[in-house]
Amino acid sequence: MSLLSFLLGEKKKTAAVAKERLQIILAHERSGSRAGQPDYLPALQRELVAVISKYVAINPADLKVSLERQDNLEVLEVKIELPDGGR
Repeated sequence: MSLLSFLLGEKKKTAAVAKERLQIILAHERSGSRAGQPDYLPALQRELVAVISKYVAINPADLKVSLERQDNLEVLEVKIELPDGGR
């Protein structure tokens, strides 16, 4: 070990720095609730069922709400299976 590297400290290799940064990003992504899904989705789903039920009789299990990340966008997807006859 040279005196200069001892005084200045050894620089980390680029791959090690990139790996460390990736681990930080992954830890941040994983720290979100329920695999990255926001806390408000279950409440949003219940409220949608309540509003739609005012106009059409639906089974709460027939409504699915999900949030997907695509590049820099978040896409909220709502799937509703409506009965044939309605109310």
